[in-house]
Amino acid sequence: MTMLTPRTPTKLAPPGRSRRERKAAELETGTRLVGERLAAIGARTGVQVLQDLDTSRAGLTHAEAALRLERYGANVVARERAPRWPLQLAKAYGNPFIGVLVLLAAVMFWQDPADPGVVILSVMVGISGLLRFWQEFRSGRAADALKKLVTTTCAVQRRAGGGSAPTPFEVPMDQVVPGDLVKLAAGDLIPADLRLVAAKDLMVSQAALSGESLPVAKADIRADDPGTRTVRDPVEADNLCLMGTSVTSGTATGVVVATGADTWFGSMAGSLVGERPQTNFDTGVRKVSFLLIRFMLVMVPVVFVINGLTKGDWNEALLFGVAVAVGLTPEMLPMVVSANLARGAVAMSRRKVVVKRLNAIQNLGAMDVLCTDKTGTLTEDRIVLDRHLDVHGDEDTEVLEYGYLNAHFQTGLRNLMDRAVIDRVDEAEEVVVDARFSMVDEIPFDFARRRMTVVLNRNGLAAGPGRAEHVMITKGAVEEVLGLCTHLRDRGERTELTADLRRRVARIAEDNNRRGLRVLAVATRTVAVPRDTYTVADEDGLTLVGFLAFLDPPKASAAAALRGLADKGIAVKVVTGDNELVAARVCAEVGIEVGHVVSGAEVDALYDTALRALAARTTVFAKTNPVQKARIVRALRADGHTVGFLGDGINDAAALRDADVGISVDTAVDIAKESADIILLEKDLTVLEQGVVQGRTTFGNTIKYIKMTASSNFGNVFSVLVASAFIPFQPMLAIMLLVQNLVYDIAQLATPWDRMDPEYLRKPRNWDAKGIFRFMVTIGPISSIFDIAMFVIMWNVFAANSDAHQALFQSGWFVEGLLSQTLVVHMIRTRRIPFLQSRASWPVMAMTVLAVLTGLWLPFSPLAASLGFVALPAGYFPWLIGVLLAYCTLTQFVKTWYIRRFGTWL
Repeated sequence: MTMLTPRTPTKLAPPGRSRRERKAAELETGTRLVGERLAAIGARTGVQVLQDLDTSRAGLTHAEAALRLERYGANVVARERAPRWPLQLAKAYGNPFIGVLVLLAAVMFWQDPADPGVVILSVMVGISGLLRFWQEFRSGRAADALKKLVTTTCAVQRRAGGGSAPTPFEVPMDQVVPGDLVKLAAGDLIPADLRLVAAKDLMVSQAALSGESLPVAKADIRADDPGTRTVRDPVEADNLCLMGTSVTSGTATGVVVATGADTWFGSMAGSLVGERPQTNFDTGVRKVSFLLIRFMLVMVPVVFVINGLTKGDWNEALLFGVAVAVGLTPEMLPMVVSANLARGAVAMSRRKVVVKRLNAIQNLGAMDVLCTDKTGTLTEDRIVLDRHLDVHGDEDTEVLEYGYLNAHFQTGLRNLMDRAVIDRVDEAEEVVVDARFSMVDEIPFDFARRRMTVVLNRNGLAAGPGRAEHVMITKGAVEEVLGLCTHLRDRGERTELTADLRRRVARIAEDNNRRGLRVLAVATRTVAVPRDTYTVADEDGLTLVGFLAFLDPPKASAAAALRGLADKGIAVKVVTGDNELVAARVCAEVGIEVGHVVSGAEVDALYDTALRALAARTTVFAKTNPVQKARIVRALRADGHTVGFLGDGINDAAALRDADVGISVDTAVDIAKESADIILLEKDLTVLEQGVVQGRTTFGNTIKYIKMTASSNFGNVFSVLVASAFIPFQPMLAIMLLVQNLVYDIAQLATPWDRMDPEYLRKPRNWDAKGIFRFMVTIGPISSIFDIAMFVIMWNVFAANSDAHQALFQSGWFVEGLLSQTLVVHMIRTRRIPFLQSRASWPVMAMTVLAVLTGLWLPFSPLAASLGFVALPAGYFPWLIGVLLAYCTLTQFVKTWYIRRFGTWL
């Protein structure tokens, strides 16, 4: 066996690239080499291929098949599997905030093992990690249910021994080996990459690989063909059948030339395993996390030093510094994000959108470019008769009648275009057959003639008493049928088909081809001497009646859905494997500005930098293969876009994985569903649009939490710095800071259930670490102004200005700090005036009330003494109300200025 090796070698990418870029380049090189090898096989004769594979038309013996199975492995492609639950649990705690909390808890334990702060921090860490693990574990189990593959068998020809007769066997597809002879019939899946050695009337659906909705004809081989036709793309080879495609009609025998990862399908599946590329969501979370950690690393040592120098107790200063670090750490961020995503996943499932990968919800909301295939998304994924034209290109019912009679009376397997003609007539009731015609004979379709003919008896017509009139009706490829015509029917008259008229009618067919329509010619002849049987030789002297033009029609909802996506700031780019004319027509009909249609060959000719510029200005890409689709997605991402890719075929798998959010449908091939992050239960852009709105709601609620917490914590620490420098005792005990932080964080768990203002949902939203920092340093200090005001009130009005009264000071600041933190949530959650123009959802309102009541209750509760609180005097509360009202009023004024200055809020 000289043609095959257990693995296909790949060319390494330049070492200067990132690991992910090198892997992508290696996979692209591997796919290209597999394609070249398959194309070379298609160029060889059947005899040569059998010899190279060390097999014969009798097939392998069972012993030979077993040896080859051991050598090449099972006929399966790469699949991504979810990690085991212990690893998932460990990853749930792999968050920088959790790492900070664990470190701080260790410091507190080292200082005092009995410190209740250790317990509080442990609870925070435990709840945050467990909730995140549970949400991801559940979503992983749901994803596994989607990924299950059905066990399928195929018919192979094998022998018991060297001299025994070949016998067909049904074997599982994963047991097929190179050299096996596979028998194919209508409805069969192609189990591996095959070189045909015999075929009759074979039609193969390659939609999953090429994106073309119509089946394609494969070589009608009856003997070993010379194999002289050379193609670059193995999908286009007429004597190769590739794994992942299926037989729609006809029969064939093929020898297996590649299995598993060495197939064209398998070379693409290699891109689906391993670490996924970092998405905008992942990058954004990481940037925000390290921004807050860097801020904490600067502020905490400053607080520690100031407290140590002014108070003289370095031990106490260390504990206070640890508490401040906790206060600056949004430790519930992983939990809030997980709860937010879980809530979004549930809401999206009600809108026919299944989320496999939770982070994809955020990316769906941030998406500003959607790359989509054409078939089934913009079109109905079915062939319909678009028009029936006479020889002048005008609609003519007579053409439809003859086309219907041809399709209706044939006895062979009707193809999609035959069914489209019948469906059109049944719907419109334009033709009634009744008893006007009866079947006499037919000349079936074959791939050499590319036409089929029926001969009908025109019942009861006066050719003379007792005489029959036979009508021959031929339908097929334009050039084939036109070559048999000597006349044409012109407005009911039979006219000789001159050279000039022949060119004119041929131009009508060509014009419809350019509009993206598939055209068949219809011709007829009245038989002069009727008889019982007819042959191909009788297909002559025909009269051209007209043309039938077919298309995969645009969806009625596509244009409105595209407008809806455009209104939400999402640019739609069509990336299809279909030809340029069909793609351009469909896109124009649904309202897409087509411009120059870029072919896959043009993509191949460009370096990455040039492709980025081309992808930015191009709307429609046609005749693209899987590698080209993935390159287009990566080019758009490299240009700063958040890219979604909607596809359902094998040829979409690599692009689905490389996109920020891969979107597929529940009827897609398994490999596409495995690659996707989101599954639509209905292949409709309207469903996707609803998912985008939910994604933006989820993203907005996550940003709310981060901005609320970051600005509030920044303000608190600024207040601590001032208090530490000028107050002779600790402004708040470490345990008080921890409790305040815990109550606030629990209240924020309702954030995922909040609503977003309509204007927020109108455009894509991305993570902006600089914007978060700007928000934090602008809004945060406002709370410090009123914290300092409360310091002055407690110091002067309530005489809490000595060590003996420090508990009163600390209790007063605790209540004011917690309530201001909680109430400002309503100021931050909307760019409108809170409570009047925008109200929070009832869960947020309920948690706000609960947090406020908890803060007011703690100084009077049985826990007060253990936490260091004392009861507050009645005169404190009017001052508290005044401070909070002033705080909310100033925040609203600053918010108005901030929006005017920076043009954004959340």
